[in-house]
Amino acid sequence: MREGIIPAVLGTVVSASGAALLGSKYKLAAYGVLGFGLAHIILGSIDLVEHR
Repeated sequence: MREGIIPAVLGTVVSASGAALLGSKYKLAAYGVLGFGLAHIILGSIDLVEHR
């Protein structure tokens, strides 16, 4: 399996759950989860590009 695919997929799932939480009363936690997911997507995509 290519290196970086797991963090990218995990980041996608976490970002989607953070985006779903934006409509709740826990907006600060939703932004934190969303940022955490986006960081995983970025780091996973860097790994994918580095290890072609």
